[in-house]
Amino acid sequence: MGTQNPSAPSRVRSRIAGQDHPNRGGLIHDNSRHTARFTVIGNHLAQHADLSLLAIGLGTHIQSLPPGVRIDIKTLAVRFPEGVTRIAAALRELEQHGYLRRVRERVPGGRIITRTISCNQPPAARRHRPDHESADREPANHERGSDHPVRPTPAPAPSDCPPGPRRKALSAVPSPSCSAPALLQAATDVLADLRRHDTRLLLSAADTAHLAPGVAAWLERDVAPAAVRGALIDGLPTEPLHRPAALLAHRLTAYLPPPPPFVRPAATPPPVRHPFQTCDGCERVFRAPAPGPCRDCRTAPQEDA
Repeated sequence: MGTQNPSAPSRVRSRIAGQDHPNRGGLIHDNSRHTARFTVIGNHLAQHADLSLLAIGLGTHIQSLPPGVRIDIKTLAVRFPEGVTRIAAALRELEQHGYLRRVRERVPGGRIITRTISCNQPPAARRHRPDHESADREPANHERGSDHPVRPTPAPAPSDCPPGPRRKALSAVPSPSCSAPALLQAATDVLADLRRHDTRLLLSAADTAHLAPGVAAWLERDVAPAAVRGALIDGLPTEPLHRPAALLAHRLTAYLPPPPPFVRPAATPPPVRHPFQTCDGCERVFRAPAPGPCRDCRTAPQEDA
């Protein structure tokens, strides 16, 4: 009546797509868990459908670098053998798809520099995140043979790449005719001192660098620092200031005083040219305001009558 075979499987084992096919070639992962010196790269970059292989590799390299490293075209061309033209094209691809962003900033010295911001998860990748992303992690946990599921690495906070619209840039401020470091430093000191008189005027380093040339233009026009401070803080509204730097930029432009008047040096009056006169004694012609004797006749001794 049937002897039980305890070695027979209780149910048929199902095949997983891409596995248990001995006659089919393909990729096999030999993975080990990283504990140091690693970077989390999203599949939206590593498997991007529109980026070239060079752009994907360059984007991965850039995301693995620490902050402050130079990633301009010439520096990357020295590091990699692809050359300036191909690296520049790859950077444009990354910028077009949101993985790089270039912003221009004015440094305290008055010079304008370009900063490159690397975004590990651009807004387009966050909007099109696949719904089965969490389900794909479960087989990886079982393949490791561990009874405790491995916690997925949390994605970095996307605060450096905000999905919303960018903040409106500050309006332009006047520029001094001479951008001397001492003048810009004096302007920076005036802006930094504003918070001592009104705590709402606490400015960031970027806002201070933007407003410093405008204050320098005032100082260049012989306006004392105390007068500049009074023009910026007098009559401020009592309600909270949502963006004090924008208000200060408006006042620096709208209240800019005229340049001091140019005082010309006193000019020497032209010499007076008297009319010609005829001497009554020697009939010599000379210049004098009125008729009469010439100089020689006036100084000659008179003969006795």
